[in-house]
Amino acid sequence: MLKFSRKTKSYFAGRLGSFLFLILMATSVFAEQPAEVHSRERPNILFAISDDQSWAHASAYGCQSLETPSFDRVAREGILFNNSFCGSPGCTPSRSSILTGRYPWQLEQAGTHASSFPSKYSVFPDVLESVGYVVGFTGKGWGPGNFKISGRTRNPAGPAFNGKKMKQVPASGIAKTDYAANFEAFLNSKPAGKPFCFWFGGHEPHRGFEKGSGLASGKSLADVEVPNFLPDSEEIRNDILDYCLEIEWFDQHLGRMLKSLEQIGELDNTLIIVTSDNGMAFPRAKANVYEYGIHMPLAIRWPAQVPGGRVVDDMISHTDFAPTILEAAGAQHPSARGQTPPMIGQTLIPMLTSEESGTTSYARKAVYSCRERHSSSRWNNLTYPQRCIRTSKYLLIRNFAPERWPAGASQKLQKDGKLGPEHGGYHDIDACPSLTYLIEQRSDSKVTNYFEWAVGKRPAIELYDINQDPACLRNLADAPKYASTKSDLEKTLNDYLKNTGDPRLHGNGKIWEQYKRYSRMRSFPQPDWANNLDQSKIEKE
Repeated sequence: MLKFSRKTKSYFAGRLGSFLFLILMATSVFAEQPAEVHSRERPNILFAISDDQSWAHASAYGCQSLETPSFDRVAREGILFNNSFCGSPGCTPSRSSILTGRYPWQLEQAGTHASSFPSKYSVFPDVLESVGYVVGFTGKGWGPGNFKISGRTRNPAGPAFNGKKMKQVPASGIAKTDYAANFEAFLNSKPAGKPFCFWFGGHEPHRGFEKGSGLASGKSLADVEVPNFLPDSEEIRNDILDYCLEIEWFDQHLGRMLKSLEQIGELDNTLIIVTSDNGMAFPRAKANVYEYGIHMPLAIRWPAQVPGGRVVDDMISHTDFAPTILEAAGAQHPSARGQTPPMIGQTLIPMLTSEESGTTSYARKAVYSCRERHSSSRWNNLTYPQRCIRTSKYLLIRNFAPERWPAGASQKLQKDGKLGPEHGGYHDIDACPSLTYLIEQRSDSKVTNYFEWAVGKRPAIELYDINQDPACLRNLADAPKYASTKSDLEKTLNDYLKNTGDPRLHGNGKIWEQYKRYSRMRSFPQPDWANNLDQSKIEKE
């Protein structure tokens, strides 16, 4: 299998001449299309999204502890993106952002975890269906949350195709949903000649993992590259191998789907987007707007329009997927007729259909991400509000409530109302052997800092040089050398949030505490800083 990484850009550049370059679709593609359209006139869409996978963990990026030949193929025959970022480091708000082309702070309840999804926000599968596409999904669509309470009659990703199951899976943590067989069932059920849009949402590599499954599959602890925010121990390496095994399972189903498209002659007429919703479910990654929480893998293939063999360094936002898909399909978003809030993402079509690699002429200067509530992790269901701006060099984070614990309270209340054990909380980190290791070894001088990085309180402003510190461990916010950079990025972030209607910048940040949660609820003791304060006054703007 051919592996390639960022160092192989010259290899890709040499292949450009072998691909046919087609000019950018005319502006007229935005006009309304008739309901009956043959699939050859507009592309099919296959949107493949794994669950909790950081950008570095695909063999196309040089990762040695796994093999992702299907992702690599999409990247090799299309475009590999080095800088793609999700709208939020948590499942629900990230998927809401993808479906609507808007940042989570613009989506009310849909912008936080396990709440609802107001029907006024149009989603791209519905728009495509309205212009003749057949839509469907398998696995995990939008969620977790309650879409029905908002008046929606189906998952925002489309009608579900989950009937096909696997008799055996390689590890107990892997879902038995036969994603590829469900995709084939979808293809067999759709009317001939109709273009389609299919959402493949793998449940992998979401926790829990079967402990030791990666090592049992033949993987080697020596191949693991441990991120610098985690201690390098056998326990951590094992946990990462279990995670890698599940990424490979997702990739295998992607490969079967590519084969199905080849068999029916539709592979080259299909726009394929492969990414993830948020970062790896490890301490200081998922549910954090650090690099390993928001930086996503991305590969896009569409030979009918996109010259392949390229590596692109442009800053990509997941808000860009919806406008890109709609433009490729020649579909008009309802906001063009004033029926729904508009998308904020920008179409990638001009860049995709160009022959440019590296940093292209279409590159933006920055992208943004955010976090509110993730799990039920604090007193009164409080969130941990974060906003960030990411440029090609820096990541600046604004923590709106630095008095709160970023990983959640360390203790929770038991059913009898008594206080549970110390370090029995931290529910904004998915329960895992890595967290258990940090807790149990926290007194070891070699582990203490890692434990504090995972659960300790953070300052109001954080600034990181991503090129020098991708683990986001050296906060430069108070360094005189970076005062100007910090000031400029703060202003840019705050201006953008104000201009795009973020309640945190418009005096209504407490609205995020009031959105109903439809998943599990826990009880926590009132924190010291909240004593003698009204609920209405605890919000710090």
